[in-house]
Amino acid sequence: MRKGILAVLISVILFAFYYFGVNAFGKTTGTVIGIFSTLTVVSIGFMIFMENRHPTSTMAWILLLALMPLVGLVFYFLFGQNYFKRRKYDKKAQRDILAYESQASRRQAPDHPAFKPKYHQLLQLSRRLARTPVSFASDTRVLTNGEETFNTLLRELEQAKHHIHMEYYIYRSDAIGTQIQQLLIRKARAGVAVRFMVDAVGSLQLPPSFLNELKEAGVQVAVFGSPKWIFFTSRVNYRNHRKIVVIDGSVGFIGGLNVGDEYLSRSKTFGFWRDTHLLVRGEAVRTLQVVFLQDWHYETGEQLSDQAYFSPELTENGRGAVQIIASGPDNERRALKNIFFSMIVSARKSVWLATPYFIPDDDILTALRVAALSGLDVRILFPSKPDKWLPYLASHSYFPSLLSAGVRVYAYERGFMHSKLLIVDGEVATIGTANMDMRSFHLNFEVNALLVQTDSVQKIVDDYIEDLEHASLIDRTKSKQKRIVTRLLESAARLMSPLL
Repeated sequence: MRKGILAVLISVILFAFYYFGVNAFGKTTGTVIGIFSTLTVVSIGFMIFMENRHPTSTMAWILLLALMPLVGLVFYFLFGQNYFKRRKYDKKAQRDILAYESQASRRQAPDHPAFKPKYHQLLQLSRRLARTPVSFASDTRVLTNGEETFNTLLRELEQAKHHIHMEYYIYRSDAIGTQIQQLLIRKARAGVAVRFMVDAVGSLQLPPSFLNELKEAGVQVAVFGSPKWIFFTSRVNYRNHRKIVVIDGSVGFIGGLNVGDEYLSRSKTFGFWRDTHLLVRGEAVRTLQVVFLQDWHYETGEQLSDQAYFSPELTENGRGAVQIIASGPDNERRALKNIFFSMIVSARKSVWLATPYFIPDDDILTALRVAALSGLDVRILFPSKPDKWLPYLASHSYFPSLLSAGVRVYAYERGFMHSKLLIVDGEVATIGTANMDMRSFHLNFEVNALLVQTDSVQKIVDDYIEDLEHASLIDRTKSKQKRIVTRLLESAARLMSPLL
C-alpha cells in the first residue's frame, strides 16, 4: 500500500514540475522551484510521518528536505526509505530466526550456578533478543591489534581441512589482502571448500580481476548487497559490516579488523592502528557459522545443511559464557543496541567503552549519563583524530553533556582507535563489529560476541587500561571554550546524526 502511495506522490511531483516548467519556462522560474520544493517536502514528509519514525529522525529529514529539497529528495531515495528494508529483509529475518533457533544448544541454562543473579537476567534477555544460544563449552582469546590477528588467522587458515568461510566489510587487494588471497587459492586447489564474501560498498575498490583469480581457482565468491544501479537505490544504505571467518566449523574469528594494510599499522595517514579481534573455539563457533551461512544463502541462494559445517569440537573446560549475537536492519528487536543498553543500566561499578564513532540514540545517551550521575566509573575511549570528518564532528557534540554528568572521555593519541568494546564491572564485555552509533544500531548488519566472566574479559580490561596510558582526558572547561566555528560545525553534524 505504501509503495502505491509513494508512487502516486512521486508522479504528482514530476507532473507538477513538468507542467509548470513547460508553461512557465523563462517566466516564473522561482515559482516553479517553490512549488516543486513545497510538493517535495510535503509529500516525502508525509511518507516519513506515516512511518512513525523516531521524532529526531523525522525532524532531521524534514529539515534537510526544507533547506535543500533536491538534495533531500535524492538522499531520501538513497538512504531514507524503509520500504526496501521491509520488502527485502523480512524474508531474511524469518529464515535467520528459524536457523538460529534450530541450532539452539541444550546446554544453555540461563541459571548457571557460576553466575551472579544479574547475569542470569542479562543472558535471559540476550537469548530472547538474539535468539541464539549461550555456550558454556567455548574458549575465546583476545587478539590485540593487526599483527597478532593476522598471524593467528594465517596460521589457522593453513590448517584448514574441510572448509573456509570468510566474510568482510572491507577487503583490500594490498599486501595482506593478496597474501590471504593466495592462501585461499592454494587451499581451494587442494580440495578445501572456500566461500568468500565481501560487501559491495565497503569493498567497492576491490578489482574484479582479484575476485576472478579466486573464482578461477575454485573459490566461491559472493558480493553482499550489490545493486544494479548503485547510485540510484536505497540498497546502498544497508551494509554488511560483519567480519567473520569460520574454519572447519571449529575455529572462528570475529571483531573490528577488516583486511587491509592499514590494520597492520602500515598507513602513513593513520600510523599505529589500535584494534581488537577475537578467536573463538568450540560450541559458539556453530552460531558464527549459522550467521555466515544465512548471509551466504541470502546472496547466492545456496543453502548448506551438511552436519560437517555444524560439528565443532566442544571445549569442556570453557570458563564463563559466550554468545554470538547478530543484528541488522532485519532485526526489529535491535538486539545489539538493547543488549548494550541493558549492560549499561545493570552496571554496579563501571562502564568502559571504546568506539571509533560515537553517535548514540537518546536511550544510550541517557543510560550513560545516569550511570555517571549515579557514581559509576564511566569512561569513553575515542580517537583523537578522525578517519571520517562528519561522524567525528557529530561525536564531539555529545561529549559536553556527558562530561557535565561525570563521564570521563579520553582521546587516544598513539594512532587511530578502532576497537569496538563495552566492558561492565570488569566481568562482562562485548566485542565485535558494532560501533556505538545509530548506523550500527539500525542500518548495518553487525555481529558481536557477548562474554560473561570468561578469562578473555580480563585481557580486554588489561588492554583497555594500557590504552588509557596513550590517551589524554578531554577537559570539560576546554571543551566549552572551543571556537564558535568548531561548535557550529559539531552542531550541524549532529543534526545529521540520524542520517549517518
